[in-house]
Amino acid sequence: MIDVDLLRVIRRWHGRDKLSIWLKREAGASRKRRRSVKQLHCDLVTLGYEGSYDRVAAFARGWRQRQREADQRASKGTYVPLVFAPGEAFQFDWSEDWAYVGGRKMKLQVAHFKLCHSRAFMLRAYPLQTHEMLFDAHNHCLRALGGTPRRGIYDNMKTAVDKVGRGKQRQVNARFRAMVSHFLFESDFCNPAAGWEKGQVEKNVRDARHRIWHTAPRFNDLLALNNWLEQRCQSLWHEIRHPEQSQRTVANVWADEQQVLLPMSPPFDGFIEHAKRVSPTCLVVFERNRYSAPASFANQVISLRVYADCLVMVARGEIIAEHARVFSRDHSSPGRTCYDWRHYLAVVQRKPGALRNGAPFKTLPRSFQRLQAVLLKQPGGDRQMADILSLVLHHDEQLVEQAVSEALHSGVPTKTHVLNRLGRLLDTPRPAPLQTPPALVIKGEPVANTERYDHLREASHAE
Repeated sequence: MIDVDLLRVIRRWHGRDKLSIWLKREAGASRKRRRSVKQLHCDLVTLGYEGSYDRVAAFARGWRQRQREADQRASKGTYVPLVFAPGEAFQFDWSEDWAYVGGRKMKLQVAHFKLCHSRAFMLRAYPLQTHEMLFDAHNHCLRALGGTPRRGIYDNMKTAVDKVGRGKQRQVNARFRAMVSHFLFESDFCNPAAGWEKGQVEKNVRDARHRIWHTAPRFNDLLALNNWLEQRCQSLWHEIRHPEQSQRTVANVWADEQQVLLPMSPPFDGFIEHAKRVSPTCLVVFERNRYSAPASFANQVISLRVYADCLVMVARGEIIAEHARVFSRDHSSPGRTCYDWRHYLAVVQRKPGALRNGAPFKTLPRSFQRLQAVLLKQPGGDRQMADILSLVLHHDEQLVEQAVSEALHSGVPTKTHVLNRLGRLLDTPRPAPLQTPPALVIKGEPVANTERYDHLREASHAE
C-alpha cells in the first residue's frame, strides 16, 4: 500500500514541474490572453494538487524573480531617475476634476503643464479635451510660465497623435504640428503605457487634488475659475520646496530658469475649421446648438472657426459673425439657439410683420422693446419699427438707442421723431475735453449767495 505522505510529495513535485512549464508558456503569451496565477492554481487543483493558492503565488513570484536574474532584467516598477537642464523641457497631461461653476457641480478637463527643471506648474480648466482647448491651454499656460522650453513631453493623446508607429515613430496631427512650429519647441511622445517618462506631471495631477481642488471655492464661470487657478498655482510656487534644492522654493528656481526659456511667441490662432451651410432661418448648427448668421448668407456654405470659448463665421475672407460658445452636456435636450437680432434686419425689411413674433427680436435692447410695444399698436407700426431698427446698420447703435429713448421720453415715439433726434445727435459736435490751466483751478468751492442780486436791484432803483 502506498504511503499517503509519499503520494503528496510526489504530487507536489509534479505540480512544481507542471507550474514551471505553464509559467514559461504564459510569459510568452499576449497580455490579454495570459492566464492569472489564480487560474493556474485552479488547474493544478483539478490535477490533484492539494496546496493553497498562497503557495502557488509564492512559487510564481520566485520563478519570475529567477527568470529576471537569469536574463539580467529589472523587475516591473523599477525606473531610472531623470534630470533636466534649465529650460530643457516641460511635461503635459490632462486630468478630470470637479468644481462648482455657475451654481452647479461641473466635470472639468484640466490641462497640466510642468517645467521639468524648476517644477513650476500651471493648470487650465475646460469643458472638453478637444484640439481648440489644447491650443488655448498652451497659449495661456506658457504665458503664465514666462516662456517656452525647448521640448514638450506628451503622451499619445488623440488630439496630437493620429497613429502610433514602432518605437518613436508617430503620425502627428497637422494642427498640432502647426502649433509646435509656432512656439518653436520640439514635441516628444512617450512610449505607450509608459507614464513614468512624464512622471513629474503625473505626480502633479495627484498633488493638485489636495492642494487645489479640495479647497477650491465656487465660481460664477470658467473665466473666474481659470483666473483663480493661475493665481493659486503661482502662490503655491512660493510654498513648495524644490525636491532637489531643499533650501530653495519652486519660485526661486523658476526665476533662474525663466532666464533661459525661449521668449513667448504671440498667441497661436488655435481654431478648428468646419464647412457649414447656413439654413433658410439663418442658423448654423454646431454640437446640437444653433447660432445665427447674417441673412445675406442664408443657404450658402461658410467657414466656421471653432475656438475654446467662441465661434467665428467667415465668408469671402471676412468675419461675418461671432458668438460665445455654448456647451450642452444634456444629450436629451434639443440644444440652445443663440440669436443676434442684427442678422435678421434684412429679412424684416421685406417682411416687417415678422417683428411681432420673431424669436431673434426677443433680445432687443430695453428701449427698442418699449418702442416696439407702442408702434405695433398703430397702423403701419411694424414698417416704422423695421426702418428704425435698420438705422443700426448705418449709425452707431448707442446713438440710435439714445434717439429712441429721447423720443419715448418726449411722448412722441414715431419714426419721424426718432430720425429727427438722431439727426441732432449726429450734427452736434462733440467738444474735446478741456484741460484747465493750473492757475484757474478753484481752490475753494464758491458759496451761492442770492443777496448780491438784491443789492444790485436796490442800486438800480436808487438811480
